[in-house]
This record gives sequence, C-alpha cells and structure tokens, in this order.
Amino acid sequence: QGHLAESGGGSVQAGGSLRLSCVASGYPYNSYCMGWFRQTPGTEREGVAAIYSLGGERSPVYADSVNGRFAISQDKANNMLYLQMDNLKPEDTGMYYCAAVPWVVADFMYHRYYTYWGQGTQVTVSS
Repeated sequence: QGHLAESGGGSVQAGGSLRLSCVASGYPYNSYCMGWFRQTPGTEREGVAAIYSLGGERSPVYADSVNGRFAISQDKANNMLYLQMDNLKPEDTGMYYCAAVPWVVADFMYHRYYTYWGQGTQVTVSS
C-alpha cells in the first residue's frame, strides 16, 4: 500500500520562500506521476505542479499562477518529491498535498485522477 507524507509547511511573509518535501513509500513511485495540490476551506483542490515520465524523461507542468515562482523536483534515490516555492504571495496560502497516480491520465493537474495522497502541510503567507 502506497504512502505519502509531506513536511516543510509554515508561515512566511509575502516574498519569502518555503520548500515542501514529500517522502513516498510502498510502491515504485518512480513510474508514477507525482504532483502537488493545494486547497483552502470551501474550495476545490487545485493542481500546483506535477512531474511525470514521458518517453523516459520527466517533464514538469505548473499552474499558471505559480509558473516561474515554484519548482517541482525529485530525488529518485531517496523516494523524495519537492516543491520549491519562491516569491510567495498571500494567495498561495492553503493546505498543500502530495499525490501520486500510477498511470497516464488526461490531466495531471486534476486532483480526481490521483489515487494516493498525503495528509497535507499548511502554508500561510502574510502580506
């Protein structure tokens, strides 16, 4: 049974940076699509960034709202997934989740396609 666990959330001022980490265990996650999602109360979970294998290479995708500020990366040797978040804005506030899916899906930024989820880590950005 796959398991994901996030860490690295916290409170920062606008313009600051955070690095989220996710450790994966229990399945060959290197063959999965991995993603970061965020959610605020009363809203649907939204895709922030995803990384997937395409012809042997891993191509990241980003939401328009974070493109150029966030970077997703992997440490395959240690089954780790990261999200480097720079120039944070108050609208980046939310619970951030790590997720994985073991097959190709139509939209890697759509949360309903993902089958494994972590418990989430809170990010709060103040103005």
